[in-house]
Formats: sequence, structure tokens, C-alpha cells
Amino acid sequence: MQIGWCTLNCRFNQEEGVGDTPDSYAYDGNRVRKWNVTTTNYGKSWAAGDIVSCLIDLDEGTIAFCLNGISLGTAFDNITRGAGMAYFPAISLSFKESVAFNFGSRPLRYPLGVGRGDLKGEEPVLRPSLEAVEYTYLTKDTSMWQLQGEPTVLITLAHIFNYFSPLMCKVYLVEDVLMTFLLSILERGGAVEAHPLIQQLLDLMWLLMEEYEVHECLKQLLMSLLRAYRFSPIIPDLGLQIHYLRLTIAVLKHEKSRKYLLSNVLFDVLRSVVFFYIKSPLRVEEAGLQELIPTTWWPNRFTKEGKESKEVKEESAEERLRRRAYERGCQRLKKRIEVVEGLQVQILKLLLNNKDRGGGEASRYIFLNKFRKFLQENASNRGNLTVLCPPEYMVCFLHRLIAALRFFWDGHKAKTPAALSSEEAYVPPQLFYNGKVDYFDLQRLGGLLSHLKKTLKDDLAAKANVLIDPAELQAVTMDDLDEDEESATSAAQRPSTALAIGGALARPGWLSSPTLGRANRFLSTAAVSLMNPRRPLGTLEKIKVRTLSVEQRTEEDIEGSHGNEGLLLGRPPEEPDQPITENSLLEILDGIVMMYNLSVHQQLGKMVGVSDDVNEYAMALKDTEEKISRCPKRRRDIHEELLKSQKVFSEKLNHLSRRLAWINVTIYSKEKMQDVYWLLRVCIRTIEHGDRTGSLFAFMPEFYLSVAMNSYSALKNYFSPVNSMEELPVFQTLQTEVRGSVGDECVFPAVCFDN
Repeated sequence: MQIGWCTLNCRFNQEEGVGDTPDSYAYDGNRVRKWNVTTTNYGKSWAAGDIVSCLIDLDEGTIAFCLNGISLGTAFDNITRGAGMAYFPAISLSFKESVAFNFGSRPLRYPLGVGRGDLKGEEPVLRPSLEAVEYTYLTKDTSMWQLQGEPTVLITLAHIFNYFSPLMCKVYLVEDVLMTFLLSILERGGAVEAHPLIQQLLDLMWLLMEEYEVHECLKQLLMSLLRAYRFSPIIPDLGLQIHYLRLTIAVLKHEKSRKYLLSNVLFDVLRSVVFFYIKSPLRVEEAGLQELIPTTWWPNRFTKEGKESKEVKEESAEERLRRRAYERGCQRLKKRIEVVEGLQVQILKLLLNNKDRGGGEASRYIFLNKFRKFLQENASNRGNLTVLCPPEYMVCFLHRLIAALRFFWDGHKAKTPAALSSEEAYVPPQLFYNGKVDYFDLQRLGGLLSHLKKTLKDDLAAKANVLIDPAELQAVTMDDLDEDEESATSAAQRPSTALAIGGALARPGWLSSPTLGRANRFLSTAAVSLMNPRRPLGTLEKIKVRTLSVEQRTEEDIEGSHGNEGLLLGRPPEEPDQPITENSLLEILDGIVMMYNLSVHQQLGKMVGVSDDVNEYAMALKDTEEKISRCPKRRRDIHEELLKSQKVFSEKLNHLSRRLAWINVTIYSKEKMQDVYWLLRVCIRTIEHGDRTGSLFAFMPEFYLSVAMNSYSALKNYFSPVNSMEELPVFQTLQTEVRGSVGDECVFPAVCFDN
């Protein structure tokens, strides 16, 4: 990426961009160079989320750049000027690179004056006059702001809002004035609840402004908060991130504002999962990690050949002191990050609230439908990186959602003792076939859903009392036809010896497909049931069902009422007649499992690369130190080169060990490992309950088996040596048996729980 200035005379193509022609000037923070036909070293390295200020002074003929508000110095002087010369902002991008411009429609994050012969001015040229929109707030009793307050106050406020309402829809003023004022309220300290003025101001906005004006103002406010949170630099106490999250909580506490933002902004206009992401600093010195973790340490677990050493070497006293100092620094970092994570969970608790006082649909059900569409977009566009939610965002979102879900789950358990606790959570099998939850063409264990509905419609009627809508059975797709032809061909070619004893047909092909890995243990019951003769329809009244899209569902379709079981419609006889939890929480749990399958597991494996880098540099440093000790004194030239290499490796290890501390706290901490372990147990219980339903097990989405296998693999391979799988409190009481393998690789764990 090269960013800077050019004239209209410049002609660019795929080979030549900004800075490659005589009248264009550019700065490249990736290669840390400046460009104007020729190139030289300039500036500092940039990272995703950094803000670059491009400054041009046509009086002095100079161009300069700033990175996150810090001047990088004059890059070019004596630039071409004169009659007919005009410069324009310009940028050259490589594939998959992206940038957001601000030409003055929003407040500059780092305002700098330009165009007055001075690149170090205090006020930016684009800054509008704000004197006309300065607010003066009277220090009065807050009761005067209540809607039932004195008529004189309300009439006065109505006149004020009549004048200011159009201005409060302007992006610049919302970010520079309104957001700044709201943040100043929370700067007084204390809990968000201790500052009711924000709630009262939102009440007045909904009362005295036109609805479209409130909508635009709230939309711009949330987008400004998201930008501020996303692009704020990482500082040791994470104070900026905490500040913006607290204001987000204060706004979402207002019920009417929360419902509007949920319905129209959070998932539609912007990716709300950004609020649940804690970005990893690429430059540890700017994040303050050097002060927070002054002592670095790294394990020496590998031999020169790169293999993990089986010998347990005793630590020296110096190594023990370094390790303990490093661990204390990691704990300090963890406490600060936990504050941010706690605020993010608070946001989700507000979005999952189902006890709203006002009328209309509760926040939880709005969130549920938006969350399902979010999953659908990411499942349907897995090859389109511009649409997908970044995997690093997904990891953070998953952990916060698990924390919020378990909070409400155990809260329901406290009110309903007969219900299950979150430790016993699972997804009941009827969600997979009663049409209440949309799985948008994801593969099932038995194949495509449309094929299963035709093949197992009698089993659904006999076991689950469910009748498929005939209109859906008539919708035959080409995939169904191909699958039927393939099944018929394979059956015709199957030798007679493949028939099971007693004349029953052999196991169908889908039960041994490669995609199931070694999970056939769970499918034995389904194998027998699928091949048994169709059972006659029961005498109970059958319920006709059809697949509902996200937009068609209502709260009653989810929770049920007056004999309607909602998501639990069609309970098979093998499923216990026991309350589990609120139905809406079951669907959120199902979505969490899908999230892990979409990209979380992949990201967990990717971040292990930092630990691998530490091990490689640690081995290189150890090897270099051994060479230094063996180097003859007469070879001072070699000794000096080895010392330089030692310094490079040490500096790199210091950087990586601090970065690894951040990653271990945010991704591989003990709490995160317990979340993945909890998800593993959820999947295994869900598989066990589905297995009991016989042929209906074929309706289970295939990703449940994938998540069960992958989460076990993650616990075993990704979290050590920071946290070991054997340290899990419940794991120590389990009997674990690993069944099945492909070659020498373990594929799937069968865990027997002692409940």
C-alpha cells in the first residue's frame, strides 16, 4: 500500500502506482519507505488499524506524514508547483488491502493544521466553527428532566430540540460534540447505572425529535463508537477501549434505543462483533507491554533438531526468577483484559434480555433472528473474504457469547429447579428436524434435508408425531435426484455378501462416508432403524410442520405457548420429558456450535504459530550461545558476528514473548480452555441424545461431529504448554477412550461422563 498525493497528469496502471511517477509522492509503511520515482527509507512500520495523516504545504512545497498523530518528519520538499498544478489524495492498493478515508466529514482523530505554511499548526483547516452548536447544560435537579416534570421545562426543551435536532443527524457533530459530551458524563467515575443523565437524554430525544432524526442520530453515534473502539491505540490500562464500551452499554441500556439499534444497525449497517474483539498489538512497545511485562521468559522444550524434549530439566535459580516475574506480568495483563471482557459480556447481556418493560418483541428475539442471519451469511460465503466476519473476531465473540449464555441459563435454573444447569447443557434432537431452526442447506449426517424429508417422513410421523408439509416434499432439487440415482446404482452393484445376517439390508452408504470420520460408533442405532420396514402411523394427532425462515418466526415459534412447544416441537419418545432451559437459549447454543465450526477452530490453530516462532528463535539463540562458547578467541571477526546474531535473536524473543503473553491471555487462557471443553461436552451430549432417536439421528447437522472432534484436538494440541487438558477439574474424573484412527492419527474421542 502506497498513500500520498498526485496531480492530474499522473497515469497509473497495474505496474505503476502512487509514487512511481514524477508528480506523485507516497509513503509505504509496510516497506517503511517513501516513493517519488526513486525510493529511500522513511517513517515507521504501520499495522492494521493505524491512522496515517497525509499533509501537504503548497506555500513551502513540502509533504509530510504522521502515524497515529506522531510526525514522521518531512518526506518531500521542493515539490512541483505553479499555475495549473493541483494535488489530489491518492493511494495504490494490493489485493485484499483496504483503507477508510476521512476527508473531513468526520472529526479528524489527530487534527493537524495544513495549508498555512506550517505543518505543525494546532487547528485543522477542515474543522468547522462549532460555536453555534456548543451546548450549555444547567446544573439542576435531575428530577426536572423527567418526562413528568414541569411543563415549562418540557416546553423549553422542545424549542431547544427543534433547533438542534437537524444538527444532531450530522456525522461530524455527533462524533465531535454529542459523543464527547456523553463520554464526559461517564468520566466522573462509578458504574454506568450511576449516571442516569444519559438515559434521560435519550428519553427526551425520542419524545422531542422526529423519529427519523432519532434513528439517524443513534446510527451515527453507534458507528462513531465502533470506529473509536476499533481504531484506538492499545495502551497499558486499555482505558480508551473501556471508555467507549461503557458508553455503548449506557446507550444500549435504554430499551427503545436498544431495540432500534438491534433491528436496524448492529447487524445490518455495521458488524457489531467488533465490540467483542480485543485486537492484538503488533508493536509491543506502543501497547506498553514493556512496562507491564518488564521481564521476558520462554520455555526451552525443544532439542536442536526441533523435537520436543522428553527429559524434564531442572530449572536454574535464575530461570525460575525470570519465569515467575514473567508470570506476574502476565497476570497483571490478564486482570486488565478481564475488565474489557467483562464489559463486552455486559453488552451481550443487554442484547439477550427477554424481560423488556416496553411493548413489542423482546431484545433477545430480535438478537436471535439477526444472529441467525449473521451465521447464514458466514456459512454461505465461506469463500468470499469481504463478506466473512474475520476469524479473530469470531473467537472473541464466541467466548463472550458463551459467558452471557451460561449466565442466563443458570439464572433460569435458579428459578426452575427442575431444569438443567449449564454444566449439563445439550441441544435436543427435535431442533434438527421440526423446521423451527433454519440450517440453510448445511449438510446433515444423512445427506441433504430435502432428501431426508422424503426418505424418513414415515419415521418422523411415527416417532416424533410430525408430518412434513406436502408442498416441501414436492420441491425436488437436482441434488436429490443425483443422490437417489447414486444410492440406486450403489445398491445394484452391492454384492450379495454385503447383506447382513437375517436378511436385513447392509448399512447404507451415508453411514460410512469419509466426512463422518470415525464417528460410526454413534450411528449404529440409526443403521438398523433406517433399514427396518416403515412403521405404521401412530394414533396420536400428527402435527404438520414446515421449515420457517428467520424472517417468518415469531416469539411463539421459539418459546411456544398454550400447548405449543415451540423449538421443542416433535419430541421423540427417547428424549426425557424434562425442562432443559428457555428455548431461545437452546438456539443460541446451537449457533455457538456452528460458530466454532465456521472459523474459530481454524483461528485457534493459526495463533499457535506465534508459539512456534518463539520455539524456533529460542533454539536459534541457544545454538548461537553454544557457538559463542566454542568460538576460538583468535577469531574475533566470527565472535562479533555471533554476538550480533545473539542480540537479534534476543530482541526478537523479547518481542515475541510479550506478544505471546497477550495471545495466551486473550485466546489460550485457562478460562478460554474451559469454554472449549464445555463446548466439547455439549456436542457429545447432543450426539448421545441424537443417537438414541434411531433413524432421526440422520437429521443432525454434520458440524456437530466436526466440532466434537476439532474441540478435542484443540484442547490436546493448542492450549499446551500454557494450560494442559489434564488440569481441567472435570476431566480428572472422566474415563477417556479414544476410538478409531486413520493411520496413526487419533480422530475422535469417546468420553464417558460420570454425572
